[in-house]
Amino acid sequence: MPPIVRPPRTGTRPPAGRTLGVTHRWEDAMRRSPGARSGRGPGQGGLHRELGFRDLVVYGLLFIAPMAPVGVFGTLDARSGGAVALVYAVATVAMAFTASSYAQMVRVAPRAGSVFTYARKGLGEAPGFVAGWMAMLDYLLIPAVAYLFSGIAMEALVPEVDRWVWTALAVVVTTALNLWGVRAAARVGFAVLVMEIVVLLVFVVAAVAVLAREGARRDWLTPLTGDTGFSTAAVLGAVSVAVLSYLGFDAVASFAEEATGGSRRVARAVLFCLGVAGVLFVVQTYLAALLMPVASAELRAEPAGQGTAFYDAVDASVGTWLHDLVAVSKAVGAAFAALAAQAAAGRLLFAMAREQRLPRPLARTDAGVPRVALLAAAAVTLVAAVAAAQLDDGLEHLVSIVDVGALSAFILLHASVVGWFVVRRMGGPPQWGRHLVVPVLGVVVLGAVVLEAARSAQLVGLVWLGAGLVVLSLQWGRREW
Repeated sequence: MPPIVRPPRTGTRPPAGRTLGVTHRWEDAMRRSPGARSGRGPGQGGLHRELGFRDLVVYGLLFIAPMAPVGVFGTLDARSGGAVALVYAVATVAMAFTASSYAQMVRVAPRAGSVFTYARKGLGEAPGFVAGWMAMLDYLLIPAVAYLFSGIAMEALVPEVDRWVWTALAVVVTTALNLWGVRAAARVGFAVLVMEIVVLLVFVVAAVAVLAREGARRDWLTPLTGDTGFSTAAVLGAVSVAVLSYLGFDAVASFAEEATGGSRRVARAVLFCLGVAGVLFVVQTYLAALLMPVASAELRAEPAGQGTAFYDAVDASVGTWLHDLVAVSKAVGAAFAALAAQAAAGRLLFAMAREQRLPRPLARTDAGVPRVALLAAAAVTLVAAVAAAQLDDGLEHLVSIVDVGALSAFILLHASVVGWFVVRRMGGPPQWGRHLVVPVLGVVVLGAVVLEAARSAQLVGLVWLGAGLVVLSLQWGRREW
């Protein structure tokens, strides 16, 4: 084996011209080196490798949330003409392209920072910064969305307390757990995930029992074909909203420096989380659509009823007890989805600060925990979540902005795969299916979804991109790229 060559600055670049197999041997050598835990020199502190495969899956599924479709079920049912299960099937396939690209790049750059790190590898420093900057819209605001979901659910159960109070309380509790440490948060998160899955199983069993006893309210195939006639445009329009439910599987890659077992384990966790989420989403929306007491056209005509459509279907068909159980599960589950999201946001800020793209204090760690970055992410999230909680359409605006930030970063992720494997020919001869066809299809799908986003969200995305380009130009002359 050739001698190990220590690369400059980042500590993660294998010698040029090596094969992919040598890249993995180089990765193993880096893990054994004094700075392996953090990717930094000895004595500088960093992240600790404490997460196994189960922990990675817990973080991924917590972030996604097993019952994520509950909040948007009515909207998707109305927009798709009743073909809501098909919407999630198509969305799963669409996001599989992105999951494949994550799996490719996490093996190339097994470090914190996710798409920021991958774009730097595949496209260069400036595109890497832009990718990280756009991902910040997702990573900093998606916890706010989850916290707000939790506050709304708790307000429905305890209307005497305003939703913003519940939202702020959820931020405080989950931030404390994240500051405690990634391993401790994963243990608590595992218990919450088990609770969510149990509630989902209760719903599935109860729904099947009702359908067997009383029959379906809609035709058995309508969740796949629509109850008012099939429309490709309607289904694709609904997919643009459904992809929000999947945002989070990518967060697994943010813990690459804290995972035991190497980058292959992280890649498997990314793909596994997406596959499990897709199955859960299709099953629960299929059953809920069959239980719906009203047609999709009626939901489309009365937008006010779309937000509670899933709960209404459960209440009318099964009973109030399951309605309340699902609401409690959604409240707790959303808060812990935000816990995982906040942890991922902290890792992104940490990674960008470590590479001197954000203020240096954000790169500090304490006992392996990036506490400064976590507190900064929590502060932004708290302000955004509480502000949105006091607006009637605050949730809608947050969701749209998150979508634009995440999908823009995903597009640069796909470009990174092409840049690394096809243009630069790193890792040996490219595999044209994985390294070109899949990324190009991913860009096409995501580009179409971005075009379907709300105009206000597109405007916010452009303003945020412009601010990032200003920051980039200021940094350009300050250090060598």
